[in-house]
Amino acid sequence: MKHSILSANGLCKSFAHNGGQVHVLSQVDLELYERDFTVIMGASGSGKSTLLYALSGMDQATAGQVMYGGENIVDAVEKRLASLRHSDFGFIFQQMHLVSNLSLLENIVVPGYLNKKVSVNQVKARAEELLQMMGLSHIKSHLPSQVSGGEQQRCAIARAVINNPKLLFADEPTGALNRKNTTEVLNLLTDLNQSGQSILMVTHDIRAALRATRLLYLEDGKIVGDLPLPDYSLEEEKSREAQVNAWLSAMEW
Repeated sequence: MKHSILSANGLCKSFAHNGGQVHVLSQVDLELYERDFTVIMGASGSGKSTLLYALSGMDQATAGQVMYGGENIVDAVEKRLASLRHSDFGFIFQQMHLVSNLSLLENIVVPGYLNKKVSVNQVKARAEELLQMMGLSHIKSHLPSQVSGGEQQRCAIARAVINNPKLLFADEPTGALNRKNTTEVLNLLTDLNQSGQSILMVTHDIRAALRATRLLYLEDGKIVGDLPLPDYSLEEEKSREAQVNAWLSAMEW
């Protein structure tokens, strides 16, 4: 039986525009589960990223609830949200946002040092483990400008999971990468998920969507499709791609 990790109830997001209101999210009800790799798809402007930011507390919803650990984080003060981002949530973006004058290793450990629940030595050990997993150990002293875009994104993933987050949020994490680097990043995210990491990802890329264990389709700020999938395996990718393409076609993607 799956266990809920985060839920949205009646979630709405509106913006004032030209004297009126633009409704980006409209009464979204959603349950996210532990160990799922949930992927949100939809046309440009459907509200995908807005939903991710509202669920994660990066942006405040206009109405509704986001329940996490029995707490409605829509009502949480910024100090509490910052604490959640340090300890319980991890974030990966299309742009890596690495600190340019810090090495890859330093970029990874900084969020770990902000987590007061673990020692400096534990953070360093975790960082070395992640560098090995991401294939970055040999360039850990390099600056971001000295490595490829794919290596920067792998560093950003390591930074995002340094504190063992309960939920990893990813907004178009492969959007700026070439095909080879996209595959490497997706393989890492798949490995993390199949090791137990819960992930919520927004993407427009079918290659990324194939890694999902659950696909959601957003249209005009509402969830109109929900497709469960088994764990990803390379051997079954072709049949999986056919199934996902057929589903997306039905969604008029």
